Amino acid sequence: MMFFVIGYYVFLLLASVVLSLFNQTKWFRMVFALFLVSIIVGIVGGAPALRAIAIFAALLATAAALSFAFKEFLILIVRPNLAKELRTAPLTASFGIFIIFTYAIAGTFAPWIAPYGQAEVIAGAFAPADANMLLGADQLGRDVFSRIIYGARNSVGLALISTLGAFILGALAGLLAAVKGGWFDQFMGRVADIIMSVPSLIFALLMLSIFGTKSWVIVLVVAIIYSPRVFRLTRAVAGNIVVMDYIEAAKLRGEGDWYLIRREILPNSTAPLIAEFGLEFVFVFLLIAGLSFLGLGIQPPTADWGSMVRENATLISFGDITPLIPAAAIALLTVSVNFVVDWMLWRSSGLKEK
Repeated sequence: MMFFVIGYYVFLLLASVVLSLFNQTKWFRMVFALFLVSIIVGIVGGAPALRAIAIFAALLATAAALSFAFKEFLILIVRPNLAKELRTAPLTASFGIFIIFTYAIAGTFAPWIAPYGQAEVIAGAFAPADANMLLGADQLGRDVFSRIIYGARNSVGLALISTLGAFILGALAGLLAAVKGGWFDQFMGRVADIIMSVPSLIFALLMLSIFGTKSWVIVLVVAIIYSPRVFRLTRAVAGNIVVMDYIEAAKLRGEGDWYLIRREILPNSTAPLIAEFGLEFVFVFLLIAGLSFLGLGIQPPTADWGSMVRENATLISFGDITPLIPAAAIALLTVSVNFVVDWMLWRSSGLKEK
C-alpha cells in the first residue's frame, strides 16, 4: 500500500514537470491541481481515497481516449463537409455521440446481443453473477444483463417516439401560429399556457390513471405534455423569420401558408429545433423512466430501466449495486445527449474558436 501511495504522488509530480517542460499550460494546471488535492485527500482519507481518485482519473482518461478515437473514425468515414464539423467537436460531444451510437446498436440488435429473453426465468431470485449471468438475476430469476439490453430498446424507443409526437404537434402548431397570427396565434398560446401550468408528472399520473398504461396512451400523454414547450420555441423562432423581406416577397408572389412553412421558414429554423429535440428527448426520457418507477409506465414483463430500479431496490440494503446499473444507464444517456446538444447549440450560435 505504501508503494502505491508513493508511486501515485511521484507519477503526478513527474507528469506535471513533463507537461510544464512542453508548455502544456492547460494540462499542467489540471494535473498539478490534482496533485495538490491528492495531498489533502491522502491526509484525510488515506490510501483508499487515493485509490478511488486514481480509478476515477483512469476512467476519465479511458473515456477521453475512446472519444478521440471514435471522432477520428467518424472523420474518416463521413462526407468532407461533415468531417470538417466533427474536427471542431470537443471530446465531450464525441463521447456523447459514441454513447448514443452504442445505445442505438443495443436497442436495434437486442434479440441478438442479449443472451436470454427479457422475460425468461433462468435462475433463482437474486442469484449472484456467474459465467452465464454477467450481472446476476432479478427478483424473479431473470437475467439482469439481458433486461438491460432490452431496456435500451423499450425505454429509449418509447421516449424517442413520444418526443417525435411532441415535436410534430408543437412544431406544426408553432409554425401555423407564426404564419397565420391573429386569433389563431392567441388561442394556441393560451392552450399551451394552460397545459404548461400543470406539473408534468402530476398531469401524466392523472391521465394514465384514467386511460390506462398502454404504450400508445403513454406516447399520446407525454406528447401532449411536452408539445407546448416545442410550440413556444417554434413560435419564437418562426416569428423572427416571418417578418423578413423574403417572406414578404413570397407573400406578394401569392405563395400559400404551406409553401412559406416548407420552403422559407422551416429550413431557416432547423438548427435550434434540432437542439431543442435533444433537450426534449432528455425530459421525455426521464419522465417515462419516472412513470415506470412509480408503476404507471411500461408494464411488466417488458424490460424497462425505470421499473428495474424499483424491482431490485431491496438489494441496496444488502450492499448490492444491481439497482444502480439501470439508473446509471439512464443517467449516462441523459448526460451524453446533453453533451451533443451543447455542441450543437454552440455551432448554431455562430461562435468560433480563437
